[in-house]
Amino acid sequence: MSLPKGISPATPHLLSHPLLRQPLTPKFPSKVKTEYNTFAIFGGAAVLKDLISRWPLLKQIQNGSDGTGPESMTERTQTLRPKTDGADVARSICPYCAVGCGQLVYHKNGKLISIEGDPQSPISRGHLCPKGSDTYELHTHSGRLKKVKYRAPHAREWQEIDLEQAMDMVADRVWETRERTFQETREGQTLMQTLGMAHLGGATLDNEENYLIKKLFAAGLGMSCISNQARI
Repeated sequence: MSLPKGISPATPHLLSHPLLRQPLTPKFPSKVKTEYNTFAIFGGAAVLKDLISRWPLLKQIQNGSDGTGPESMTERTQTLRPKTDGADVARSICPYCAVGCGQLVYHKNGKLISIEGDPQSPISRGHLCPKGSDTYELHTHSGRLKKVKYRAPHAREWQEIDLEQAMDMVADRVWETRERTFQETREGQTLMQTLGMAHLGGATLDNEENYLIKKLFAAGLGMSCISNQARI
């Protein structure tokens, strides 16, 4: 019996499968029926062969591979693309401490896609701490506050206020506290300081911002209690 094109000699034993040898129900003329049965049998064998040939275990046996390469991939796996595929990338620095780890900021069509470690950074070499690794979510999380919240004294509810109003309130309180607690002298010695307020800088501040904060609060306002989360 000659085999149709594309069927290997190792395949005919599949024809003995009961499902492939069941008679067809349509009633055709004898010649047409014979040709139809032949086509259905060899067509089914071809489909079965295709399914078996894509079996990862069979590929592993044929190629002598260890099962961790392409032989273990499905068609869906082979067509998968990373979420940063086609996105533009900009180099940046992690803002959460003074180490200065490098970051790659991926964006597409004006939308932030991902923030990952920069392998070319001489400081971090692609590594990020938990805070740095979570930079993307910290920026895009739905629970991130985007407006100023204010709770008045003895109040139970928070209210939203404008940023300009909040800045004016902070400035008024800083100046009032300084005027009330400022010491020009102590025991006849020039002092020029206030212990009535303090400043704690956050790790998101860079060196330039901390320099200006130190200069303003210490030399300008006379504050002595100045520290920073990152101890820079």
